[in-house]
Amino acid sequence: MALQDDIQIYEKRRALYVVIGFVFIIFLGRLFQLQMFYSDEYGKKSEENSIRVIPREPIRGYIYDRNGARVVDNRPSFTVTIMPYEFDRRKLGFIARVLSLDTTFIRTRIKQGEEYSRFAPVKIKRDIDFRELSVLEENRDRLPGVDYQVESKRWYVTPAHASHILGYTKEISENQIRALGGEYTQGDVVGSSGLEGGYEGSLRGKKGAEFSTVNVRGQVVGGFESGKLDVQAVDGKDLALTMDFGLQAFAESLMAGRRGAVVALDPRDGGVLAMVSSPDYDLSVFSGVTPPQIWRTMNSDTERPLFNRATLTRYPPGSTFKMVLAIAALETGKVTPQWRVHCTGGFRLGNKVFKDLHVHGSVDMISAIQQSCNVYFYQLMLKTGLDEWAYYGRELGFGMLTGIDIAEENPGLLPSTAYMNRRYGPSGWTRGFLPSLGIGQGELGVTPLQMAAYAMVLANWGDYHQPHAVQGFRRRSTGTVDTLAFQSRRLSVAIPTWAIVREGMRRAVELPGGTGGMSRIKGIEVAGKTGTAQNPHGPDHAWFVGFAPFDDPRIAICVLVENAGFGGSHAAPVAGKCMERYLFGPAGASPPPAKAAPRPAVAEATHQTPSITGGD
Repeated sequence: MALQDDIQIYEKRRALYVVIGFVFIIFLGRLFQLQMFYSDEYGKKSEENSIRVIPREPIRGYIYDRNGARVVDNRPSFTVTIMPYEFDRRKLGFIARVLSLDTTFIRTRIKQGEEYSRFAPVKIKRDIDFRELSVLEENRDRLPGVDYQVESKRWYVTPAHASHILGYTKEISENQIRALGGEYTQGDVVGSSGLEGGYEGSLRGKKGAEFSTVNVRGQVVGGFESGKLDVQAVDGKDLALTMDFGLQAFAESLMAGRRGAVVALDPRDGGVLAMVSSPDYDLSVFSGVTPPQIWRTMNSDTERPLFNRATLTRYPPGSTFKMVLAIAALETGKVTPQWRVHCTGGFRLGNKVFKDLHVHGSVDMISAIQQSCNVYFYQLMLKTGLDEWAYYGRELGFGMLTGIDIAEENPGLLPSTAYMNRRYGPSGWTRGFLPSLGIGQGELGVTPLQMAAYAMVLANWGDYHQPHAVQGFRRRSTGTVDTLAFQSRRLSVAIPTWAIVREGMRRAVELPGGTGGMSRIKGIEVAGKTGTAQNPHGPDHAWFVGFAPFDDPRIAICVLVENAGFGGSHAAPVAGKCMERYLFGPAGASPPPAKAAPRPAVAEATHQTPSITGGD
């Protein structure tokens, strides 16, 4: 009986072991099946039922002019993104057709994004239109991984272009991402020129992040942890400019159809009132997506609208530079203000004759500045010497950067003995090079910005303020401005010296026989100096520098018109109208020309070595 019981127990145990073994084999088989054949599918579904980090873009800072008018605003725009891990590659052709993009472009963007993260959205196209957005919304369920973000794009609330001073934004390049570190990712927008570039770190702000729960289709189904982990974006700072955009628009209208520049500064602090580089361009072209053909057209335009003539050129200044020599000669004691020269229309040095445009007779320093007598300054340069002239030229800011806050500047060229020796060798140049430098020609190159700063120093009796276009950061809550500090210095030049050159400039505008009479303003005394810089590749460049009112300067200005001819005829009237517009406002200013001047022939905009015949 006991034996029979033992057999039954054994049979039951064996049956139990068989069942357990069978079940184990089933589980093992299923586990093998899941691991070998369904790991991707279920792994993906598991991860998809997870948390997604959605970046939140900050609002780029607004820009205001000196009168509190908002000149650069933001408008919402929609940017299409693709999450590489979720995206169904079979939909690539459809997306390309909807967005009018090349499939290779989209594939490349996705691949570049995957190198950063398969779970981060990649920006495919910015600033899509309503039709594109509607199609994506209608097909949202069929397009896993495809989404859009709301971003902002620049909107310009001003009749002025101000394109070269404001600058533009564009999508960041791979090189810039590497150079700027981890703050930027593919598809981000970055300031690329002008104030947008110079103040990128302040205007941009900081990105935020939103943690959201997504379903198996990659769709956001809600927040995560009630938003406790979300990081708020920090908006960029607003800029308050020193610029007067009424004056800016007026100056642009005067330069329509001309090539050249206008730079106006507030002599009391160096703030830029207006900066025109003509021709210019419409910044709204760059605020969204810029079609490649438009970019190519602008880059290949022989008028070079993208080039900032106010800060990046290097022109000979012509007779506007004569006050530099006058200051050097007086400060070094080489002559007195009463030293006279008899002008017969030319000056012979060795076997070469340096010409003048007029016969001025006997002139002293003040009348030589007033009448722009070349013969006087030919001889004054020989008496003063190259290095003394170069020393005071550098004191006045030539041959170096002004430090303006847009990071696009040419230092120009101010030759000295060391420079001439390097360029020609110690025996390769003679005193015969000097007379042309005395009238602002030869181995000399300046920018209109430097010339405006030079006019500012003359207006200030020697106070130099670093030119700048930004006054400070404007608080949105109160409208108050946290001002920025810029450098100032005082030149070591005697007051009587300033008085001599200033009086020459006043007479040049206000008295008969002066060359700057066309900049005269009714009711206000103006000081100025004209220049006609010769160009072997084409007609002369017209210059004017000046300031007003004479006894209490509130505007210092430089006008350059390429290939226009005499400075007194073409640059001085533009300067006079701009100063009048600023001092009296739009009601008191003369209207701009009803018809734009004809565009002159294309000529080289960089420094040229001219022949010597001028005298304006």
